[in-house]
Amino acid sequence: MKILYLGDIMGPMGIQAVKKFLPQIEKLHKPDLIITQAENVTNGKGISNRDYKLLKGLGVNGFTGGNWTMHNKEIFPALNQADEPIVRPANYPIGTQGKPYKILQAPAGAVLLVSLLGSIVGKDSDAQTDNPLKTIDAILSETKHINFAAKLVNFHGDFSSEKRVIGYYLDGRVSMVVGDHWHVPSADAMVLPNGTAHISDVGMCGSLHSSLGVELDVIISRWRDGKVQPNKLESSGPLQINAVLVDVNTKSGLADNIQSINFKNQLT
Repeated sequence: MKILYLGDIMGPMGIQAVKKFLPQIEKLHKPDLIITQAENVTNGKGISNRDYKLLKGLGVNGFTGGNWTMHNKEIFPALNQADEPIVRPANYPIGTQGKPYKILQAPAGAVLLVSLLGSIVGKDSDAQTDNPLKTIDAILSETKHINFAAKLVNFHGDFSSEKRVIGYYLDGRVSMVVGDHWHVPSADAMVLPNGTAHISDVGMCGSLHSSLGVELDVIISRWRDGKVQPNKLESSGPLQINAVLVDVNTKSGLADNIQSINFKNQLT
């Protein structure tokens, strides 16, 4: 089974990138399942029901979560429904809206979908979360009776050490561990020794010439001059899409291969 994982879809430009490049990727690689990080979709903060439905219509089968997932409350009903293929970070405290994991149905069989939140720098650094390693241990134990074709774990965080270590911690226990949140793709995609595909950060979908999707002038004036102003998403110029494609052996549930996919082009 081929699983395509798209990096953070960052605002309207991210949606445009998916519209532009996803059909080309599907034609080239013929993925069986398409998953994306959805925490930045709607104006950079969370995802609206409208954009959720739009992306499903474009062929996305599952949506992972991060530190902005809970920003848009209108998505809470979907997070709470077992048959809606969208998750929030599983290691938020008990009582948080949304289920800690979802089980997707693919042609090859059941697929476990989990997001975990690592350390986040900045205003979310004090957010209350449970230990991500203990959280995924509990989920894998709870679902051990299910014969999964694949198990996908998304790790959304800032620290490279955490992103590397959780891959090895889960090596041989899940099909793939995909990191995101940096919006910059790392060059370490590999199948780990015991068969788990891993990348520290898959990158983003959206504006190419920006600061992670935000207008450069805003960031430069804040950094250089101390000018306090809200982020403004870049709305023109070249697009990019960053993803990984993982070949999963559905008999073993482990990965045979992982490859990075990076497209760049002009908005037309």
